[in-house]
Amino acid sequence: MLVATKERKKKTCDNPACGASFVPQRLGQAVCNYTCGLAIKDVNQAKARKSLAQVERREIKIRKEKLKSRGEHMREAQQAFNEYIRARDQAAGHPCISSGKPLDWSGNAVDAGHYRSVGSAPHLRFDERNCHAQSKQDNRFLSGNAVDYRIGLIARIGQEAVDALEADQSVRKYTVEQIKGIKAYYRAKTRELKRAAA
Repeated sequence: MLVATKERKKKTCDNPACGASFVPQRLGQAVCNYTCGLAIKDVNQAKARKSLAQVERREIKIRKEKLKSRGEHMREAQQAFNEYIRARDQAAGHPCISSGKPLDWSGNAVDAGHYRSVGSAPHLRFDERNCHAQSKQDNRFLSGNAVDYRIGLIARIGQEAVDALEADQSVRKYTVEQIKGIKAYYRAKTRELKRAAA
């Protein structure tokens, strides 16, 4: 008595470089020959190494984040805030707040200048009314050009808002978590502005 043997179906080799049709000789065979098996193994090992490297980089980033001081977090938040101010004023087409001259956005010639400086009024460092796009010339070499800044500020936000800024003597202490939140908030706002401009 003859037993009918089940005819095996042809499969396509899992090696993307090969793709040949073959009849599997054993259960679970995914490649047509030994060479294709080695090629797949090499690809899988490379993927595993890449994945491991990504995990290690992520872990290093987390460890570095934990080691950052409050001052480093504050600097990063200030950078994110300043970048937002420059993007906001560029999108609005504002000239330099103090000189009234058009700003050169092509290079690195624009600062986010504070009306009341971060040194004298640290509680206003993240106040959007207190910070506007300003030429590096006015901000750095003319000490902020405060008299002309005030005139430009009154024209932009109004006398009442300027008086409120000048009168604000409140004290604000930020926790590290609040600083991280400020950084994330302004980075998101900057991305949103850049997307809208594109």
